[in-house]
Amino acid sequence: MNILSRYRLSLTAISLVVCPFVVSFLPLPQVVFGAEEQESRSDLAAQGTSDRKAEADRLFEQGNQQIDKYQFREAIKTLETAIELYRQSKDLAGTSNALRRLGIAYAELEEYKKAIALYNQALEIAQQIDNKDLQARAINNIGLVYASLKDYDNAISYHEQSLALVRQLGDKKGELRSLSNLADIYSSLGQYQKAIDYHQMSLVIAKQIGDLKNEGGSLNNLGAEYNAMGQFQKAIEYFQQSLAIRKQIGDRNGEAKSLNNLSAVYKELGQYQKALDYLQQSLAIAKQIGDRKAEGNSLGNIGALYIELGQFQKTIEYHQQSLVIKKQIGDRNGEGNSLFGLGVAYKELGQYQKALDYYQQALSIYKKNGNRNDEANSLNSFGSIYSNIGQYQKAIDYLQQSLAIYKQIGNRSGESHSLNELGSVHYELGQYQKALEYFQQSLAIRKQIGDLQGEGASLDNLGAVYNVFGQYQKAIDYHQQSLVIKKQIGDLKGESQSLGNLGYVYKELGQYQKAIDYHQLSLAIAKQIGDLSGEVKSLNNLGVGYSDIGQYQKAIDYHQLSLAISQQIGDVNGEGTSLNNLGSAFFKNGNLVAAEQSLHLGIQIHESLRSSSGNDTNKVSIFDNQARTYRLLQKVLIAQKQSNSALEIAERGRARALVELITSNLQSSDSNRQPNLLPPNIAEMQQIVKVQQSTLVEYSIIYDEFKIDGKQQGKESELYIWVISPNGQITFRSVDLKPLWQKQTTSLSELVENSRKGIGVSDRDSTGIKIVLNPEYRQQLRQEQSKYLRQLHQILIEPIADLLPTDPNARVVFMPQSALYLVPFAALQDKSEQYLIQKHTIAISPSIQVLSLTQQQRLVLPTASARSSQNILIAGNPIMPKVFVPGIDQPLRLDDLQGAQKEAIAVANTLKTTALTGNQATKKAVVQQMQSARIIHLATHGLLDDFKGLGVPGAIALAPDGNGSNNDGLLTADEILGMKLKAELVVLSACNTGRGKITGDGVIGLSRSLISAGVPSIIVSLWSVPDAPTAELMSDFYTLLEQNPDKAQALRQAMLKTMKTHPDPRDWSAFTLIGES
Repeated sequence: MNILSRYRLSLTAISLVVCPFVVSFLPLPQVVFGAEEQESRSDLAAQGTSDRKAEADRLFEQGNQQIDKYQFREAIKTLETAIELYRQSKDLAGTSNALRRLGIAYAELEEYKKAIALYNQALEIAQQIDNKDLQARAINNIGLVYASLKDYDNAISYHEQSLALVRQLGDKKGELRSLSNLADIYSSLGQYQKAIDYHQMSLVIAKQIGDLKNEGGSLNNLGAEYNAMGQFQKAIEYFQQSLAIRKQIGDRNGEAKSLNNLSAVYKELGQYQKALDYLQQSLAIAKQIGDRKAEGNSLGNIGALYIELGQFQKTIEYHQQSLVIKKQIGDRNGEGNSLFGLGVAYKELGQYQKALDYYQQALSIYKKNGNRNDEANSLNSFGSIYSNIGQYQKAIDYLQQSLAIYKQIGNRSGESHSLNELGSVHYELGQYQKALEYFQQSLAIRKQIGDLQGEGASLDNLGAVYNVFGQYQKAIDYHQQSLVIKKQIGDLKGESQSLGNLGYVYKELGQYQKAIDYHQLSLAIAKQIGDLSGEVKSLNNLGVGYSDIGQYQKAIDYHQLSLAISQQIGDVNGEGTSLNNLGSAFFKNGNLVAAEQSLHLGIQIHESLRSSSGNDTNKVSIFDNQARTYRLLQKVLIAQKQSNSALEIAERGRARALVELITSNLQSSDSNRQPNLLPPNIAEMQQIVKVQQSTLVEYSIIYDEFKIDGKQQGKESELYIWVISPNGQITFRSVDLKPLWQKQTTSLSELVENSRKGIGVSDRDSTGIKIVLNPEYRQQLRQEQSKYLRQLHQILIEPIADLLPTDPNARVVFMPQSALYLVPFAALQDKSEQYLIQKHTIAISPSIQVLSLTQQQRLVLPTASARSSQNILIAGNPIMPKVFVPGIDQPLRLDDLQGAQKEAIAVANTLKTTALTGNQATKKAVVQQMQSARIIHLATHGLLDDFKGLGVPGAIALAPDGNGSNNDGLLTADEILGMKLKAELVVLSACNTGRGKITGDGVIGLSRSLISAGVPSIIVSLWSVPDAPTAELMSDFYTLLEQNPDKAQALRQAMLKTMKTHPDPRDWSAFTLIGES
């Protein structure tokens, strides 16, 4: 199946601040706490008063020059000596001024507390001698510190006091300074029009007094505000005027800043070559005048520009150079920006863990510096990455933190960004109404503050939501509105994205030629502005478009172009997508050999990305996005009658992250053991099955695209089934799934869900809170039960029935996929209404390799008799915890399970031990005993939610420890994942313990966490289990296990026995054995 380059949500994540647009007329402070020892002053005392005054003045000027050269530590020593001399000569004005300049040096070193203390000393002396000019300067500097700390209320208050004093003095230059600094604050708050008003007042004064330097500064600042508002042409005009004045007066530092700012505008316009030319000029000036800070900024800006060009390795090189300089000059905030920029580059490369590491380093600096705005930016970026890797709750948590900070500091622009990002996460979650609400809130703020570029992005995102709703005309209207704005402000990159989004909507409408036309327009702009990453997306979309209309050679040509550019710029994700699409086009064009080659290369790319993606959750999420390539390659191989090779790919495409977890656990348990991480080949699979002496059945659901009502739609196409007999013989069968949706308007996944409903398994929701079904509705469902179970048997079992063992005690191990994990295999009925469990002994495994690894887990455990009471943990019906249910403000207490208590006591009696029940079964007590237990049996509620937002859903309800935490008493799947258990068997006799989030890596939940923690055999339930029959079944299971250590056979016999007294499948078929039997 083709991968369309994603619908381009305009996330407009807050990007790295590349260079300050705003000129501050006193150096802006930045953060780090430290101390400088004063040098001995004894040799100064002998000097005369006039000599001391002259020397103090000389040192004062020297200190100022050192500040200008960013030699802040040297300036501190020089100014401290000057202050001592001023004091000895009783020059209070000189002392005040030198204290203020010393404060500036500490502010530049980001030691804000020291800076404010020095400014206050300077202010006190200035007030003592009634020097209003010095008072105004000190007050202004205090305001600058508060602005850097994002304490905007205090900053405004101090700058307004300073403004009042300079106006009282008639000091036009001072008035200009205070007006400009007030404008800076309102700009930071996203109040751009108010900032413009202040800068205009500042500009008028500069012109009145003939101050060309500050006139250039005011023009530059006006350009910055219009750039922030997305009015790019206006911004360019002001920056050009500023540049002309700075060149005229020889202000090289100011010239470099204007060039930097012009570059930033052209970057926003997508005119990347022009932007790069301006940055290179700026960098050259910074090097010429020895301005290391400006040099570091320009290098960082070039790095950020290469992100837009899709040249990520170049981005990394420039940010690394920038980082070196910023470390050398002690620019901690700049260091944070460089680290942040490196995080952005690695995110684009798909190396998410590395990106998170760099973001974390940047965040630590911002927090230490008290830089709340950049802290919020970093939190936003964390949210973006966690959304990319499917950890949506974690993403939401970070974005909510970010939103809170923006609101707290009054940054309306940042607030709109966070709302927009929250909308995008809910969009990915499929919560489209909530996404719509967030996008609408973001749009309202952007309109209010005049942020045209942001407004265009929000309109595009609203279009994306309406596209999902199937309201295509409304989607088109929003994208067209966005397109108008982007054209109006000259945002070429944004224009390209909106055109691409329109193409996507017309594809959904089945108007493929129109979709192609829009993607062609999008491509033309991407080429015009040198946006290679955008070219890759447009070329891929054009390839998909031509494939949709059957022009496969043209599709191949576009995908090959996309592939070449992806490889050129190091876009590994884009390379993987292009190879998948190329393989699909070759397949449809009948070139099976080329399709196979492309897809093999695509899988190699995918696996390299997974290996560098960090933790387990990241790997699972990334694999979910790559699974279609594995499925497509299976189709290609089957078309070439290479069914064994297709089985290798099917096995290679499942449970890879779980294999890594189990392997790591085995190596930590036995350093001499080196289990094979590589997916098994056919010979190794045959060896595994001979060791297992079981019949293995592996399923793979294949999808394809079909034209329905004039539109291409992805549908289930075939079910591939491989059966490996104990002698190693491999047989392939396939089932046509198309009649399910063509004739019955259903699908295999819907059939599975209906079979569960027919059994009546929806008695509890994911939180375990009781739901009472209408009796008539339940009866109606049960009447459908046999129909669905027979139909599933017809699809899953009948095609291979002749290959399954005739001995009912011989094990059959199923390797399901997707919705098949929820199939109650034991309850499937043949035409004679015999249940599958009556004919076969059944177990489940996520993959053939996992089955082998669970056996190896069993071998490293100590052996013991099942009758031994030593190290057996039984817990049932604990005092139930309260849980927080989504959508309900107050926590709800789970229902007591009296039947579970009876079950636990009965099982404990069978195993000659004592059960933990009621308030004894606390989470702390159970977890403590789990560490050494050989058998663990927990009879309590199982829950499905991801309570920690870590991408690992599922929890077991235990008695609260009384620590006051939310959901106290819940043992989550994520917590189990981190354990090292010695149990040979865990039975979770609770509702829904076998369920979870279904992924390409299997079911992410309690069972997977237990296998990863070292447990070889797990019995879990697929639905809410009735208490009485479960107690009976479990007692029988353990009694039978004493007689026969084969867990699968013991479970089968217990089911058959329970079936006699409780014939309803709901009462006996919920439990399934996962792993080693």
